Amino acid sequence: MAYDKFNILTSSAVPLPIENVDTDQIIPARFLKATKREGFGDNLFRDWRYNGDDTPKADFVLNDATYSGKILVGGKNFGSGSSREHAAWAVYDYGFRAVVSSFFADIFKGNCLNIGVLPVQISPEFAETIFKAIEADPKTELEINLPNQTITLLATGQQESFAINGYKKNNMINGFDDIDYLQNIKEDIVAFADKLPY
Repeated sequence: MAYDKFNILTSSAVPLPIENVDTDQIIPARFLKATKREGFGDNLFRDWRYNGDDTPKADFVLNDATYSGKILVGGKNFGSGSSREHAAWAVYDYGFRAVVSSFFADIFKGNCLNIGVLPVQISPEFAETIFKAIEADPKTELEINLPNQTITLLATGQQESFAINGYKKNNMINGFDDIDYLQNIKEDIVAFADKLPY
């Protein structure tokens, strides 16, 4: 399933300075029944967003109109716990195109890269700088430049580089998942197969 191409994203950000956010908090297990990627955004952080009677919790950041944007800035060790792909699906379906953290669980990071959410791992010090900047001005913007692999706090020009697998980087720039990538090189695959002696 193709997704939005990712090149340079400039956006305000939603701060979630909580450490050890696991995938069951991102999308509770009771919502894992669907197999399509749509609809999970409604239940992103469900138990943190809503009371037992389904009324929004006013003190949770996603219910606070002060904050908006396509970038989620999370605390250290974001996406730990279960390997469920649905956690990344929920982040994407809600509208986030990047998650910034000082550390990601490997499986969550891979699941994000497979569906078009860019996990940007930065130093703890720069993460703290970003949180303070958003607290001072909720409209402050970040620029995430995937080709250059940089993230910049536009208000001050502070910048860090981030790492990404080259194959996944190419796929995100082109809006490819793994199947799209193979389809894109189908002619090369056929030509190679034709040269085989068996």
